[in-house]
Amino acid sequence: MKRSILSLWFKDFKSDKVLINETAVRIRAGFLILIPIFLSYTLYEAVFCGNWIVDTNTLQDTMDTDFEERIIYSAEVVRKTKDWSIQTYVLLFGLFEMIVSMSKYLSYLSPTIWISSFLARNKEPVWKPLVPKRYAWTIGATFISVCLAFFNPEVPAHYINLLFHKEILSESKQYLSYYIPITLIWICFGFMWMESILGFCAGCSLHALLVKIGVLKEECVECADISSEAAKRAKEEYYKNN
Repeated sequence: MKRSILSLWFKDFKSDKVLINETAVRIRAGFLILIPIFLSYTLYEAVFCGNWIVDTNTLQDTMDTDFEERIIYSAEVVRKTKDWSIQTYVLLFGLFEMIVSMSKYLSYLSPTIWISSFLARNKEPVWKPLVPKRYAWTIGATFISVCLAFFNPEVPAHYINLLFHKEILSESKQYLSYYIPITLIWICFGFMWMESILGFCAGCSLHALLVKIGVLKEECVECADISSEAAKRAKEEYYKNN
């Protein structure tokens, strides 16, 4: 317990090559998966459920019919407005979690890292480098930022207008389709599910791809193919020296 409090999910906090406990990472992903689940329900209700309220007291027969001989009525109809305050706070919390987990110093500000490290204290640790995980959290932070722009379209429009000193975007108009955040939320849900259940990290795969095409130079041992004996020896040597 003392170690989980002092070191969180880090193997050696002072080491230049930071290793984190994959077991705690997967537990944390299981907690954070609640965010896309909650948002997917919210957007389903907003997109596919009725947004209109009909005041039945104002119904009046127009004495007319449509082409299918159905009687046409007139009524006072209003559209329900959505309050996205709770969704915004949830997304801001998720964005905070993605950002602070990228730094070994800011990680101490994350409540989910504290909880997951504590829950993983009696389990066999699986040490993996922090750097590839940052790519996964960067993907998450990007998705969350887009969803924040959807739930609060006036905020990015305001700052864009402020930047160019003229009204380029209307602060009362929604520029993003409902299906953009819906798609991103389900992709995020899939990534988190694979992380927590299958142990597959999409960000680590992206890191490995960038190394393979030469964009990055430092290869992640865990992201490499460990089927060959040479790769297995490299992995053992890596953890022996770290």
